[in-house]
Amino acid sequence: MLTIREATPEDIDLIHGFILALADYERLSHEVRTDKAVLAKHLFGPRPMAEVLIAELDGAAVAFALFFHNFSTFEGRPGIYLEDLFVAPEARGQGVGKALLVRLAQLAVERDCARLEWWVLDWNTPAIEFYTSLGARPMDEWTVNRVDGDALLALASQETKHGG
Repeated sequence: MLTIREATPEDIDLIHGFILALADYERLSHEVRTDKAVLAKHLFGPRPMAEVLIAELDGAAVAFALFFHNFSTFEGRPGIYLEDLFVAPEARGQGVGKALLVRLAQLAVERDCARLEWWVLDWNTPAIEFYTSLGARPMDEWTVNRVDGDALLALASQETKHGG
């Protein structure tokens, strides 16, 4: 039996474990800087910045989806941005990933969102094919930009002409 539920603060170890497993799968373990305390603060603190769904098969947690709202000025409505979706290898092929995406689409409709979107690594052919089969379309004309680490601090510290 497959169930999907909202995560609670008691799930922080589970969520952290899924993040580490996803990073390992994506060959990005060296990029993980978070810890459980930081996650708990931003997921369950006074001002939550993201939400998490947990998928369970026969009562065992096998997947998670971490998401948050963004906003489209062209649509004039919010959207849901899926930051991470991970299904444990032993649970793949059983409809778990699809069930999480269906639930996210339902939340998007319930919350009057215009879009559900996410990134996928260009080498992850199985995921790309899976997402395409669900009606997702690649946004190939867009290039992702990022400012982080020292570059973020340097940008934030710059003076602007308007005095602030």
